[in-house]
Amino acid sequence: MEQTTFDLLLSLCKCSLQKQNTNFREAISPKERLVVTLRYLATGVSFRSLSFSFRLGVTTVQRIVRDTCQILWQVLQPYEMPSPDKNHWHLVADTFYKKWQFPNCIGAIDGKHVEMKAPSLSGSFYWNYKGYPSIVFIAVVDAFSRYTVIEIGEYGSSSDGGIFQNTRFYQQLSENTLNVPSVWTTPIPGTDTVMPYVFIGMRPFPLEYHLMRPFPLEDH
Repeated sequence: MEQTTFDLLLSLCKCSLQKQNTNFREAISPKERLVVTLRYLATGVSFRSLSFSFRLGVTTVQRIVRDTCQILWQVLQPYEMPSPDKNHWHLVADTFYKKWQFPNCIGAIDGKHVEMKAPSLSGSFYWNYKGYPSIVFIAVVDAFSRYTVIEIGEYGSSSDGGIFQNTRFYQQLSENTLNVPSVWTTPIPGTDTVMPYVFIGMRPFPLEYHLMRPFPLEDH
């Protein structure tokens, strides 16, 4: 996370994170509370590991993460991720080529299992192939690993490919309503060959007109 982004996030929730000092100890600052929470959300490390890193009690870390997440959810409600337009896709394609030498790429797609406590009487819906309960989100990122599209909430037992085909993003991509630039107007850099813009993903995702994945080589 860039410093400017962190400062903006802190400014939004600082008042809600501020606690009263007492005669016995000084309250943990809003900045440290936010850092602890972001470290937990970014790495998934245990509360015990965070308690050692920040020299805080385990129960204190648990309370900080829980309370800060609730505050972040409240203060970020007025904000939403904008829908990408053609200018955005052109910019992503340009940065993908400059950074990774991959032409006409407008995003990388993958799925992520977020570990959770399975609800009561939920059976095996949330249990994934890795052996723990989770919910899945599918994300599209640009050349700098910044999110451009997110779909959240599928059961952990579902496959990435199956989840992807049930997303609103996939529906828009199939119906050509995602503002992807015209497919035959941009040649591959250094050539006269025009090719469609594509998203790239791993093998669980389908091979389609605007979606490219590694060629499935058979083991010999």
